[in-house]
Amino acid sequence: MVSRFVASPLDVVKIRLQLQPGRPINPLSSRHHNSGTLKKYNGMSHAIKLIIREEGIRGLWNGNLSAEYLYLSYGAVQFLTYHQMQNLFKRIDSNQNEKFGINKTLQPFLSGAISGSTATIVTYPFDLLRTRFAAQGEKRIYIGLRNAVQQIYVQEGYRGFYRGVTASVVQIIPYMGLVFGSYEFLKKLFRKLEDKHIWFHNLRATEDLLSGAIAGIVSKAGVFPLDLVRKRLQVQGPNRKDYFISNVPLYSSSIFICIKQILRSDGIFGLYKGLMPALIKSAPVSAVTFFVYGYTKRLLEKLHSSRDK
Repeated sequence: MVSRFVASPLDVVKIRLQLQPGRPINPLSSRHHNSGTLKKYNGMSHAIKLIIREEGIRGLWNGNLSAEYLYLSYGAVQFLTYHQMQNLFKRIDSNQNEKFGINKTLQPFLSGAISGSTATIVTYPFDLLRTRFAAQGEKRIYIGLRNAVQQIYVQEGYRGFYRGVTASVVQIIPYMGLVFGSYEFLKKLFRKLEDKHIWFHNLRATEDLLSGAIAGIVSKAGVFPLDLVRKRLQVQGPNRKDYFISNVPLYSSSIFICIKQILRSDGIFGLYKGLMPALIKSAPVSAVTFFVYGYTKRLLEKLHSSRDK
């Protein structure tokens, strides 16, 4: 909760840069393309300054309440499912019949993919609400969380809470696979370095932080275009032209057609809008998440073993 609260301004800026149509400016080129599309923000720092000027400092925490609900419920479902999958693989491995065995290298990837997709589907309405609140500017579409739920249900039905869910699941399977796969790979690497006396002994907390941070960066960069597609699909609907910019394009609900539309209007780099604040945010958040997860797990294991004695 603390890490997500601190990272909220970066998340708001990331979402707004992702939703802003038009070709991004290439700083390496002296000739900038003019797509004819009105652009409100010219990068991360400009977005932060403009949000504070127009909406006050609180504008950087738009949608934080729904974000906290999302992160808490998502984290609970995600780690519970991941833990259950790991236990399932252990039972399969203990089976003497080798044909049912699953490659140990693939196990963290599969566990992460299944836990991520399960958590995404269960908590998706909170994700959509977070995006819509973050996309609000000075003009308020939704007054609060209850009002937003009521409006979306009346105007769009229950399906309105799941706009872009397909893109989200398609994104989250490789994303969570990369998160947990990278994390487990780095943890094993630390064990090997420790055995060779290249790394320090008994620095499990530091290892969790470093492994989590690197895993967060690798996974976020790997699937970022799908994250951008998800955000643009989430703000489709009757209020599409009432967010911080009034020229949010109409996109097809098909992932592939939506990507084609974005490539046509924004170019290949348009799929990576908001990547910088996303990476800056994902490293510390992922580091803290895995640090707390690892610490809590070790603590509970100690308590469990002491009770058995």
